[in-house]
Amino acid sequence: MDELFSAKTETGGQSPLADRMRPRTLEDIVGQDHIVGQGRLLRRAIQADRLSSIILYGPPGTGKTSLAAVIANTTRASFEKLNAVLSGVKDIREVIDRSDDRFRLYAKRTILFVDEVHRWNKAQQDALLPWVENGTVILIGATTENPFFEVNKALVSRSRIFQLKPLEEAELLECAKRTLSDKERGYGNWNVQFEEGALEHLVEIANGDTRSLLNAIELAVETSVTPWAPPPGTEIRISMNAAEESIQRKALLYDRDGDYHFDTISAFIKSIRGSDPDAALYWLAKMVRAGEDPKFIFRRMIILASEDVGLADPHAVSVVISCAQAFERIGFPEGNFPLSHACLYLATAPKSNTTLAYFDALKEVEREDAEVPNHLRDASRDAEGFGHGEGYVYPHAYRDHWAAQQYLPNALRGRTFYSPSSVGYEGKIRESVLQKRELQSAIVLGDSETGEFLSWSASAKGREGWFKRLESGRGKTLLGDRDAIFSAADPARHDRILLPQANDGLLLWESLRRCPEGLSAALVNTPAAKDALERYAAILDDAEKPVIAVTENILPSPSQSEEWFSCSQFDHILLRSTRFTSAPDGEYFSNLAKGAKSLLAKNGNFILLSSPPRLGERISRLLLQECAGAELSSKLEKAEDAFFQSGIALWEESDITLAFEKEGFTVSVQTIEQKEERLITEKEIASWFNTDQSRWGSFMAKNLEKADFSAIKDILSLRIAKGPLLWNWRSILHNAKI
Repeated sequence: MDELFSAKTETGGQSPLADRMRPRTLEDIVGQDHIVGQGRLLRRAIQADRLSSIILYGPPGTGKTSLAAVIANTTRASFEKLNAVLSGVKDIREVIDRSDDRFRLYAKRTILFVDEVHRWNKAQQDALLPWVENGTVILIGATTENPFFEVNKALVSRSRIFQLKPLEEAELLECAKRTLSDKERGYGNWNVQFEEGALEHLVEIANGDTRSLLNAIELAVETSVTPWAPPPGTEIRISMNAAEESIQRKALLYDRDGDYHFDTISAFIKSIRGSDPDAALYWLAKMVRAGEDPKFIFRRMIILASEDVGLADPHAVSVVISCAQAFERIGFPEGNFPLSHACLYLATAPKSNTTLAYFDALKEVEREDAEVPNHLRDASRDAEGFGHGEGYVYPHAYRDHWAAQQYLPNALRGRTFYSPSSVGYEGKIRESVLQKRELQSAIVLGDSETGEFLSWSASAKGREGWFKRLESGRGKTLLGDRDAIFSAADPARHDRILLPQANDGLLLWESLRRCPEGLSAALVNTPAAKDALERYAAILDDAEKPVIAVTENILPSPSQSEEWFSCSQFDHILLRSTRFTSAPDGEYFSNLAKGAKSLLAKNGNFILLSSPPRLGERISRLLLQECAGAELSSKLEKAEDAFFQSGIALWEESDITLAFEKEGFTVSVQTIEQKEERLITEKEIASWFNTDQSRWGSFMAKNLEKADFSAIKDILSLRIAKGPLLWNWRSILHNAKI
């Protein structure tokens, strides 16, 4: 047994230091505590001499052969050793014959250690299998390759796999110190002194490989004294240069706990952020060469994938994590490929740091703990008592799975945190994100007829048609209105645009896009509206932001305009007013025309998109088309015709045309057919049929039988419970040029 792991070479000379320093007992083993530590299964089996077949799997220099040597010195069984590179089926049969004789004649077991067992082909492994299975030999296989892939599955299934890990630096340093103090097998008879950092360099470069470390120490020590055989007690000094030459790797100026560590990783990250793959590879190579922990490098790249690449390439984080997982499976040296893969992917990926928007949101949270809006609250607990969840719009009810509604707290209405870049994938979603934000602004911030255009809850009772895919035409209508206005105005990049009644911001954002070199001036009627629009515009540079003023008047005087906007002349005044906040008459439109004339430059124009009441939807049509109420519809149609002919509806599109022509404008008129799926609420129905506050309701109550008036209201209430109504009307676009 002694000859199996002898410290003498075949020629009688002394064996290499790594071979001489092999552990002899379990106590001599450094590292691998997870398999041979106190109380571990393998340690107990060795101590009790009850070992079964095992396979030791791990990278070179982790102690597989050394552990076999300990077993050879501990067991009472006979010990045989084969090297799979040098032996074949003939050698296996000879070992089996000897083992069989021992067991039959002396009832003595045989332990067979096969180094590099993965080197045997399938036939060689199969030749051993029956004897392992019947217990003639107990196999100890050693392999640097994954046994589940490289070793016969039948052999693996009859063995217990133990994975050895590369030694930590502290464990390698302990091995080195034992070697330098061991007088029998090491260099304890001499006073070996390493220059500061030289021994640590050998330990670091050994990268967990004990054999590599001991070979380097041997070369450094025995080449520092020529010839080798100094008297005991001789001082032997090992310089950094000698250490570098001994392990054939230059010691890099790199300290994993100091400035060089942080400076190098900083250079690496900044090179990737700057999209320089060559520099990124250089700093990566320096870190790996210096022994930096790959887990640390991957951790920093994962962070960078979200922080600096972000939504410009949302796949980046998945690629880096996959590379990190691949490295965990294969380790070095092949692990350099996934390291390089991740590095190059990030360095060449488009960049966006918009994920930093989270910290803006965090600041807002720390500044103000705003309450959850009522319609976003959990309706499962307090809906009945407090109305929680009432008015929530279910986005999946729409064909595009999106509907505009307020999601931020009231105190933060209009606040923006995320500004999509125009790079990579984020550039593809930018237009969609901004368009939805603008539509949401227009609907949430704007003044609708009731303030509840889209208040329809999926949980409301009796709405069986909810899961049918519907398309709310609200967004389409708003975009159509905007495009019609700007098509008529046809502004140049440097034009100055005044936007009255701009609370919703719909025309404002398009004006900023169309006239980046001009002026976009907006008028709103409340400070809150101004604050909301300024929040939406916060993502823009100061020079690009709109100028916003607060006034109750629809138009300012030239002096007010000069004060607010440093400009009293505009190329276009654009107004979208589907209804007027006060009851307009001839004088109202006359004043509007005079105000526009005083503010418009030569060849300027005033664009007004409005919806005259006479051209709006008729309830009689809804009864006929949506409710199948033909008889009631006919009665209501006559009453509605009388209502609009009576002048109670107050104004016509011709009133606008005449007022502007009187002031010298040339006016063109365009009729626009409009329709949308509109969600009507009980509150809106009640307001229409209110005989005290609604002109239409008051007129209908007087011109219809009471029973018919009540029946029409009831039919409409039943209809809106089934979902949106198709709403039809016509808008008028006035283009008045001066």
